[in-house]
Amino acid sequence: MIVIDLRLLRSDPDRLRASQVARGEDPMLVDALLAADEHRREVVSRADSLRAESNAASKGIRSASQEERPALIARATELKEAVKAAEAEQTEAEAALRRAHLAIPNVIGEGVPPGGEDDFVVLKEWGAVPAYDGWQPRDHVELGRLLGAIDLDRGAKVSGARFYFLTGVGALLELALVNLAVAHAVESGFTPVITPALVKPEAMEGTGFLGAHADEVYRLAADDLYLVGTSEVPLAAYHGGEVLDPAMLPLRYAGFSSCFRREAGSHGKDTRGIIRVHQFDKVEMFAYVPVEQAHDEHLRLLAQEELFLQALGLPYRVIETAAGDLGTSAARKYDCEVWIPTQGRYRELTSTSNCTDFQARRLGTRVRAESGTEHVATLNGTLCAVARTIVAVLEVHQLPDGSVHVPEPLRPWLGGRELLEPVG
Repeated sequence: MIVIDLRLLRSDPDRLRASQVARGEDPMLVDALLAADEHRREVVSRADSLRAESNAASKGIRSASQEERPALIARATELKEAVKAAEAEQTEAEAALRRAHLAIPNVIGEGVPPGGEDDFVVLKEWGAVPAYDGWQPRDHVELGRLLGAIDLDRGAKVSGARFYFLTGVGALLELALVNLAVAHAVESGFTPVITPALVKPEAMEGTGFLGAHADEVYRLAADDLYLVGTSEVPLAAYHGGEVLDPAMLPLRYAGFSSCFRREAGSHGKDTRGIIRVHQFDKVEMFAYVPVEQAHDEHLRLLAQEELFLQALGLPYRVIETAAGDLGTSAARKYDCEVWIPTQGRYRELTSTSNCTDFQARRLGTRVRAESGTEHVATLNGTLCAVARTIVAVLEVHQLPDGSVHVPEPLRPWLGGRELLEPVG
């Protein structure tokens, strides 16, 4: 498995070190990778030389005289043992190189702001933050109860904390959002895909989710399978190990799946409601493009996310996340954050990442080129994370009596309803 391009490592290690520093990661990991690469090359060269010498010695025995043969046989036996030892050393060196490789995330893009979660850059804002004249807005938990849409108590009773039932108009609202998102994606040239929610370890590792984020992933030990936290994982692995025809590119998919996240380390964060949960559904855009087209494709995915939020009438801002808040595979990431009235702040609703050729190298996805084959770029972007979108729709479009205005594009999938009204 090739991860970081070794040619880049050898020619410009300072770029990798700078990327590590910007991410808040250890730059010495680059030096460890350089040392592992150099050691492996030395070991491979030595093993190749010994194999050649061993082959020559074996051939020499056949043409040797009776007197010469004992010494040559002894030498050939000695060389075979040396080859065996060298091949074992090569196997060990290749494993060490792989470990060093996997320890380094993707190289950040030029101009990505350094720093951590709070060091993002606001790129734009859209829509007016709602004002409430003489009345206090309700949060989505209270609205969900009034509408008969969200049942948190029974979710906790049946499955535990951070689980929920969507009932009545809540279930219909989820289906409406999924249908709207898929229709939007298809109209924009994406092929709809319903993906598996369980994947093999190589798919999870290949997409970069078994490194720093391994504690976020659910694993079924008895089957050695993982529950996906996003359909990005099966969609990235979909063409793994394939050599694509350049005429096929760009390939654009819109994957629908249930998503599962352990939310490890989030104790005490967003414990109320359905903003941070263990299971939710999502429509995810995924693209395979030539590397040189990755930047433009990234902006295209962001534009699709913005159009969807605008159709729902949700005020949002676009931020560029800082290097330390990027996932392992991302070289650059934009988030769309929607205004949540009862929290008085913007919260992440969607994101889109340019993974350059990082995942394609790990998964072995190539495209034919004049000089042979080369890796493609992969990009992902959430079109609709349903649970959080329900939160935003309910809170932003609520009315004083607890009813909720239905954005016009959702109405065809809600029986023409213009309002979601309190029950009972």
